[in-house]
Amino acid sequence: MTASHPLPLREALAHSCREIEQKIDQLLPMVPGDESLLIEAMRYAALNGGKRLRGFLILETAALFGAPHEAALRAAASVEFLHAYSLVHDDLPSMDDDDLRRGQPSTHKKFNEAFAILAGDALQTRAFEVILEPSLSDDPAIRAHLALALAQASGSAGMVGGQVIDIRGEGRALPLEHVKRLHALKTGALIRYSAEAGAILAGADEQDPRRQAIRQYGSYLGTAFQVADDVLDSTASTEELGKTAGKDENAAKSNYVSLLGIEGARAEARRLSTEARNTLALFDHRADTLRSLADYFVERRS
Repeated sequence: MTASHPLPLREALAHSCREIEQKIDQLLPMVPGDESLLIEAMRYAALNGGKRLRGFLILETAALFGAPHEAALRAAASVEFLHAYSLVHDDLPSMDDDDLRRGQPSTHKKFNEAFAILAGDALQTRAFEVILEPSLSDDPAIRAHLALALAQASGSAGMVGGQVIDIRGEGRALPLEHVKRLHALKTGALIRYSAEAGAILAGADEQDPRRQAIRQYGSYLGTAFQVADDVLDSTASTEELGKTAGKDENAAKSNYVSLLGIEGARAEARRLSTEARNTLALFDHRADTLRSLADYFVERRS
């Protein structure tokens, strides 16, 4: 599949999901010895369902910018390793304390808490290992730039920093600006990275208007995803979500629904989706799948 001949979105998502999971399987083989249980836990966390939206973004933007598909596929597997680690740790009793993930027992319930922590740690390091290996690109600058961007998106100034704000906000009424910043870090940063990664793989300059546009697209998309997620947390069932519904309300967390109401949050998600689509004006029909993705992010039911 290439961006020059885009498939319908759901078909494209399914195709990419299969490709990414095959690459994850290849990059995370079982090994003999005492550490085999760790690898089993890592594979459980990384291969236990999921839409692979972050990986899909990398594949689509890489094709849009003309980056090699195999390099994009490795980067897609890498971001899914990073995302899986974040979910494993997010579900721990010391964090969100959720026993269900993607309709299956969370990693700490399937194995135990110690193995879940270690599996998450190892998935995080594997994510960086995969994009720093020479097989990703023969240009060390591209590998280094990609690793730096992933570190910035996932560390204290990104996903982990957002998680800290989230924990400290439990039981407190946060203003909308605080909630926006929380989710721009916790959820949005990794989605923004995934959108920009394809441009990085292609060696696009930071000042390239197309790269700036795709980064802005990722920013709007990440926020739209979180607003829609807050709506789903309030309106969808546990069965639909594949995780415990109503977690934010039970933990007395401020979110877009508590601040804007369900209809207000839905309207905000649609506005952000439109803004995301508008950033793609620089691109031709090859970005149509990304345009459809902006709609899908706010219309999904899980």
